Amino acid sequence: MLAARLPSILPPLTAAELLEVSMIHSIAGQLSGGKLSDRRPFRTPHHSATMAALVGGGLRARPGEASLAHHGVLFLDELPEFAPQVLDALRQPLETGECNIARANHRVSYPASIQLVAAMNPCRCGMAGEPGHVCARGSRCMSEYQGRISGPMMDRIDIRIDVPAVSAADLIRPMAAERSADVARRVARARDMQRERFTAAGVPEVTTNARCATSLIETLAELDAGGLQLLRDAAEKLKFSARGYHRVLKVARTLADLDGKSIVGRIHLAEAISYRIAGERLAAVA
Repeated sequence: MLAARLPSILPPLTAAELLEVSMIHSIAGQLSGGKLSDRRPFRTPHHSATMAALVGGGLRARPGEASLAHHGVLFLDELPEFAPQVLDALRQPLETGECNIARANHRVSYPASIQLVAAMNPCRCGMAGEPGHVCARGSRCMSEYQGRISGPMMDRIDIRIDVPAVSAADLIRPMAAERSADVARRVARARDMQRERFTAAGVPEVTTNARCATSLIETLAELDAGGLQLLRDAAEKLKFSARGYHRVLKVARTLADLDGKSIVGRIHLAEAISYRIAGERLAAVA
C-alpha cells in the first residue's frame, strides 16, 4: 500500500519526461489508444518475471519493466522470491540509468532512470521478529532467505526500513496523518531546489541527487567538521563501500532539501546513516 501511494507524492512528468516515457511505452506496444498522462509510471512485475521481462530482451529486444518504469517507480514485492540472476541484472540499470541489450546482430539501449522500491518478509515463513511468534527454523531461516539477495545488489539500496506488523488496535483507533498533497508540495520544493543547484553547477541534465556524479555530490553536500567526522567513523565501523559512502551523502543532501536547508547538517547525516543500517523488510532506492 505504501509503495502504491508513492507516485501520488512525486511531481508530474515534465514535457521532456512525458515524451521519453511515451516513446518507450509505444515501442513496447503499451500506449493504449495513444493516451498520454503526466502521472509517473508505476510498474509491479510478478516475482516469476524473467530477466528479459525485467530488463528487456526477447526476439525483438523490447524494453522490459525497468524501462517501462523510466522516470517512475519499479516495485518488486517479495524481493527474495525473484531469481537471483534476475535481480542482479538490475545492478547496471540502477547504476547507469540504462538497460543495454546485446544481441548477435545489434545492440539496443533503453533508458531506465527508476526509483526502485522493494518489499520482503524477514524470513520465508514471515514470522521472524514478530512479537509472540517464533520462526520454526530459527535464525537460519532468516539468513538463508535474505541471502538470496546478493551483497552488490543490497549495496545499491539507499534506504532500508523495518516495517512492523499493524495490529487491530492500530487500524481501529484514529491517528493523525499527513495528506499526500502536503507531502507532494514538500517533495516538489525539494526537487526545485535540486534542479536549481545542478543548473548553477553547470549540469542541467541532472535533476535529482540520486543521479548526481560522486565527485559533484562531495561538493554539493559539503559537511562541517563534526558531520565529516561522523561519516568517517560510521564508514569505518560499518564497513561502507565507496558506493555506500557516496549514497549516504546523496540521501543526507536530499533530507536537507526536504527540510528546506541549504547546508547538510549533522542530523541529516545521522538519519541517512540510520536508514543505511536499518532492517530490510522494506527497501527503496532514493
